[in-house]
Amino acid sequence: MPKKILVIDDEKSILQSLAGILSDEGFIPVCVDSAEEGLERLNSEVIDLVLLDIWMPGMDGIEALKLIKAEYPELQVIMISGHGTIETAVQATKIGAFDFIEKPLSYDKIVLAIKNGLRFSSLETDNLILRQKVSHKPTLTGNSQAIKTLKQQIERVAPTDAWVLIRGEHGTGKELVAQTIHRLSNRNIKPMVEVNCAAIPEELIESELFGHEKGSFTGAHASKRGKFDQADGGMLFLDEIGDMSTKTQAKILRILQEQTFERVGGNQTIQVDVRVLAATNKNLEEEIAAGNFRADLFWRLNVVPIHMPLLRERVEDIPLLVVDFIEDLSHKGLGKKSFTDEALALMMRHGWPGNVRELRNFVERLVIMCPSEEIDAKTVEQYLHQPSPGPDTLPGRPALAPYRKQNFKEAKREFERDYLIGKLQANKGNISQTAEMLGMERSHLHKKLKALHIELSETD
Repeated sequence: MPKKILVIDDEKSILQSLAGILSDEGFIPVCVDSAEEGLERLNSEVIDLVLLDIWMPGMDGIEALKLIKAEYPELQVIMISGHGTIETAVQATKIGAFDFIEKPLSYDKIVLAIKNGLRFSSLETDNLILRQKVSHKPTLTGNSQAIKTLKQQIERVAPTDAWVLIRGEHGTGKELVAQTIHRLSNRNIKPMVEVNCAAIPEELIESELFGHEKGSFTGAHASKRGKFDQADGGMLFLDEIGDMSTKTQAKILRILQEQTFERVGGNQTIQVDVRVLAATNKNLEEEIAAGNFRADLFWRLNVVPIHMPLLRERVEDIPLLVVDFIEDLSHKGLGKKSFTDEALALMMRHGWPGNVRELRNFVERLVIMCPSEEIDAKTVEQYLHQPSPGPDTLPGRPALAPYRKQNFKEAKREFERDYLIGKLQANKGNISQTAEMLGMERSHLHKKLKALHIELSETD
């Protein structure tokens, strides 16, 4: 999208000359003849760079520069003047001006200064991205078959522009997968813009996603870029997409299809190039059946589905995860501790309803609260409040934490899973006999097993 340059100068000839130069160079000129009007334009539309004259009637350029840098510190301002002095140039630079150009204006100098200013803004964004990558390089830890399969899926899809729908329970690492896809993609030179659809109030989500113009609603004191605009050329990660209202889903669908939108309160069509990643912990098929999620949006997002394995489905990764967590916590000054083999074995038998997030919190809690350098099984058991596995433990499956440690939805799911596994084992995996015993339709039992991720070979 062409960059918009605001020119503030009281000389009509300068405005006309700069408007022509900017248009020839592919920019969009916005020309005003006073600092007061320039500030109003900054509040009413998104500007990429400012050319600001110093000597003007009313508010002068130096005073306007102070107000601009206070309100828009990341916006680059180039000062222009026919009566400039070294003292004035130094003063403008100290306030935050990017460059200082004397009149009469040279075509080459003004174009070079503008391009350098825009490039500097881009470099600041790139440096922020690099600092984020250095401080937090996303990694998927584990050698289980589930994680190996997940890594293979990511390696295949990351270099493409395909949209990805990441599904899994809370705490399984859906955001980490999105970050890994971004890091391995061809768009990693641009930021991945993240939106938590569940955390934004319904009345503000359109403004958050699409941006808004000044005065479009109460409290809109200035124009604002939306997340789609910010993600142009990069990636947009829509987390908890299942919590978005059906009204917003309809608008999202149109934008995803056309890659164009208008800001709230605006009429200018904005074209973007955005790759979308989405994530949810909900069963979207059930949400569609209940009328809570649009089927057409689901099929648009679900180009490449990725399912996140539960931690209890890859318990062999727990020792490696614990090592990673301890290393990360040691860098934060919490000390470097270790777990005995017996302690790790006990943790591998735990149900972890909160998945990897719960495991990390548990490790951090022990590192902080335990004075000894080595954490043993007794300490782990004390903090887990988990008895040793008894005769009721299902064969081939880790013992679960007591149901009182889970919320109702999680406890109900665990009970159903345990109950069905027990009945299947009693019938040696025969689904027809199990369905008859339970008084269920065979097809309904199949759907329930699939929803609970129970994979047992059928012996019919």
